[in-house]
Amino acid sequence: MRRIYRYAFLLALVTFLAACSGSPYSRSTGEYVGDKAVASKVKTKLALDDQTKAHQIEVEVFRGTVQLSGFVDTDQSKERAGEIARQVDGVEKVVNNLIVKEPMAK
Repeated sequence: MRRIYRYAFLLALVTFLAACSGSPYSRSTGEYVGDKAVASKVKTKLALDDQTKAHQIEVEVFRGTVQLSGFVDTDQSKERAGEIARQVDGVEKVVNNLIVKEPMAK
């Protein structure tokens, strides 16, 4: 009877560990938590910068690659957001998909 419990425990453990591992298209639990921490740091740095409007910028992170998306007012804001993201520890690459809004005609 003890052997059955031992095998059941081992099976549950293997299943749990397999669910926490990553694949080329998904992250392990540790990678997910690390990416969330990096995203939080990038968002904080963007919010502290006077030139960027953090509420206009979405930040997504997958395995150290930061993707910036949303709309900004100027090319300088777009470039500055990319610079800020690159300076954060844990960032390996930045994909800057920010779109500069066209000025409204009067």
